[in-house]
Amino acid sequence: MHGVKLFTGAAVSVLLLALAGPTPALADTIEAALVRAYQNNPQLNAQRAQVRSTDENVPQALSGYRPKVALTASAGFQYQDTQPLQKGPPIHGDLQPNSASLTINQTLYNGNQTANRTRAAESQVSGSREALRSLDQSVLLNGATIYMDYLRDAATLEVQRSNVRVLEQTLKQTRDRFNVGEVTRTDVAQSEAQLAAGKTQALQAEANLTTTRANFRRIIGNEPTNLAPGSPVDRFFPATLASAVELGLVENPNVTAAMFGIDVNYLQVKVAEGALLPTVSVQAGVTQAYQQQLTIFRQTTASAIATASVPIYQGGAEYSLIRQSKENLAQQRLNLETTRDQARATVVQWWGNLQAGKAQVQSAQAQVTASEIALNGVREEAKAGQRTTLDVLNAQQALVNARVALVTAQHDRVVASYNVLAAVGRLSPQVLGLATTIYDPSVHYQQVRDSWAGVRTPDGR
Repeated sequence: MHGVKLFTGAAVSVLLLALAGPTPALADTIEAALVRAYQNNPQLNAQRAQVRSTDENVPQALSGYRPKVALTASAGFQYQDTQPLQKGPPIHGDLQPNSASLTINQTLYNGNQTANRTRAAESQVSGSREALRSLDQSVLLNGATIYMDYLRDAATLEVQRSNVRVLEQTLKQTRDRFNVGEVTRTDVAQSEAQLAAGKTQALQAEANLTTTRANFRRIIGNEPTNLAPGSPVDRFFPATLASAVELGLVENPNVTAAMFGIDVNYLQVKVAEGALLPTVSVQAGVTQAYQQQLTIFRQTTASAIATASVPIYQGGAEYSLIRQSKENLAQQRLNLETTRDQARATVVQWWGNLQAGKAQVQSAQAQVTASEIALNGVREEAKAGQRTTLDVLNAQQALVNARVALVTAQHDRVVASYNVLAAVGRLSPQVLGLATTIYDPSVHYQQVRDSWAGVRTPDGR
């Protein structure tokens, strides 16, 4: 019955190494996997493009400060026949009238609508960056979770395979003892049944690992090979729950995005109210015309006109829009409270899961140690005839369950730490120290903010 040594210790070493000991050479680490997810995730790249699109709202709003210039030209053919009122010969002839005019319009005041639109657009940019940061966290969290899922499922499969090998050895030894009359046919049948159940568990574990491998490929971007252990990230978040909650209410990207949403809606109210205020503009133009009349060959006109427009009543739509904007603002403020409550609850939930996970790891380790001692004792007692084969098989299954529980507890403990870091808004490549180029959305924003013309994007498209 010494076959148990095949099972003890080695089956879950993949995760046990996560808290102590160097990683194997050329092993794929969780940090490297997160770098690949951060760089190549298509959903994340699509969100970055969305942020760049939102950046363009600012130059569009700033265009309200700038003049509008139009050049108009015309040319054609005209026949004219004119009979004077007084007696005299008629005037007739062919004309080729043509003209060119340049007009410049500049808005001087429009109820601060341009200023408020610009500020609203800038808040939209800030909100879109927070949405991107939220997706950054989701991608990194999904990457860390699937990495640990694969380690868990691979270790569980190894546990089940080791169990099958031990049960095969146990069945062989039981049959040998049956042949010499030490045990009954019932003992053999019990060993056979336990082996069949062990094989079923191994097949299920293999199926689970296959599914996890496919999800690993989808999230990380490559097949998992020679994964090094993953470790918790407790060092990156506060030491107390109260500090973690306080940090989450300030740095959680969902909260900050909602705060920028309030700014946007407040400024939309101001824009709507600006429609009730006067508008002042100036228009300058110059026109050069030829052969507009038979008696005039060339005519030059230049003008500069200031216009003030005071809205009196425009059907009531502007008042409705103001009321609607105020309701949207009130709704966004309530959404912020909901988001804060959710952020607080999420921090508390995962903090509790983390503390439970730490205790579960310790309990599971104690359970494994006790189960190993119990199994060895039951085996020795069985040799002396004090225990039955069923007792040995039950002790063996208890050890298997303890090993699986330890693997699961270690997995849950690491995943919970990543969830806490995400809940407080600190799950980022910068905090984790990932060896990758950090995407900086402000670069594109500065490239386009003050652009007056041009259709090419900064990357050349």
